[in-house]
Amino acid sequence: MTEPPANAAPRPRPHSLTDLFVSFTLLALQGFGGVLAVVQRELVEKKRWLTREEFVEEWAVAQIMPGPNVVNLSLMLGHRYFGLRGAMVAVAGMLAAPLLVVLALALVYAQFAGNPQVAGALRGMGAVAAGLIAATGLKLFGALRKNPLGLPLCVALAALTFAGIALLRLPLAYVLLGLGGLACVLAWRKLAP
Repeated sequence: MTEPPANAAPRPRPHSLTDLFVSFTLLALQGFGGVLAVVQRELVEKKRWLTREEFVEEWAVAQIMPGPNVVNLSLMLGHRYFGLRGAMVAVAGMLAAPLLVVLALALVYAQFAGNPQVAGALRGMGAVAAGLIAATGLKLFGALRKNPLGLPLCVALAALTFAGIALLRLPLAYVLLGLGGLACVLAWRKLAP
């Protein structure tokens, strides 16, 4: 990540640990079925805590770490702004309220699980979640123009990843290790002095 010029205006950031906690709690409560679209819109477009390029980089790291991607991202951002306390507060914000909501929904679902309308509604929500992920991917596509590998190679790696996972049904770990490792090596060589 490059440092901003010395004369640049200060970047927006969370004002306090409370701001960080509330922001991640609200993000988590908006993100049923997948928070990528919500997180990108809130952190990049509204709050401007990250640029699109930084978001793509941070999200890539969050995806290869064990655990839920958005929890990993909250941990990294909390640490960036407030150190260890910030990391813990951001993760608490991401998990506390949604945990209570999920427990309440589990109790309600247990009562209505056999209802065919409930099953149909849940299948319909899956299509919406897929659309949100696709829309966010298209929004973030522009950030690849500034990637050190260049747009054509990034598109080729994305196509190979899609083919490996969706068409060939290779395990995600193999695709990450193979293509992710290749992308890291290529970027390292490109950025080396």
